[in-house]
Amino acid sequence: MSDVKTAAAAASASAAEPARDAMPKPMRIAESVFDICYLLFDLAAAVTFFSLAHGRTVFVLYGVLALVLGGGDAFHLVPRVQMHLRGVRPNTTARLGLGTAVASVTMTVFYVLLYFIWRQLFPGVSVSPVVAPLIFATAALRIVLCLMPQNDWLSGHENLRWSLYRNVPFAVTGVLVIVLFATSGNAGGLGMWRMCIAIALSFGFYLPVAFLAKRVPAVGALMLPKTVTYMWMICMGLQLLPRL
Repeated sequence: MSDVKTAAAAASASAAEPARDAMPKPMRIAESVFDICYLLFDLAAAVTFFSLAHGRTVFVLYGVLALVLGGGDAFHLVPRVQMHLRGVRPNTTARLGLGTAVASVTMTVFYVLLYFIWRQLFPGVSVSPVVAPLIFATAALRIVLCLMPQNDWLSGHENLRWSLYRNVPFAVTGVLVIVLFATSGNAGGLGMWRMCIAIALSFGFYLPVAFLAKRVPAVGALMLPKTVTYMWMICMGLQLLPRL
């Protein structure tokens, strides 16, 4: 009986451990290079925003946005790069889970910061007075749900119910921010209407990963174009530097 229990425990641990060898080595290296370049891009963008802000609040906010984006993603991308290049370690699953939890919170903060950036860019654009409170409320709810122990982040096990709980308010937050940028449109000729497309694409890439990646690992490849959409959002801020 003890042998059966030992075998079952080993099988369970193996199932929870990330599989490095499932991805061919060239793909592991390519993904690692991309992830490192992405994090360096976020850092460089943040430094650029802060150094060229010259007291302009919108660019200080954009600098914080880039730091939150890169800093949060580093918590799960750094362990992932280490896994790809150095192999799976005993704490790999826990580190990846913790990183995903941190990124879930920082991505929520990202959209709240986008609201403040929108408000700075378009102070004269009127929207329903309920939009801002709804953004704050759904973001706060999302963060609280992400912090609940039922998520079992460190185990590597999938919990579809809690994934649904925490991603519904997150999606609502995203839709509300889309509404803001759709309302302002091309005001001032800034072209920030494109933020609607970027946010919609980011959620379109993210949600299948959130619900299917554990069962269909190939779906995880959607994280690459999702990352590109976030880089696009940062680039929209960079192109505003000489124009405001």
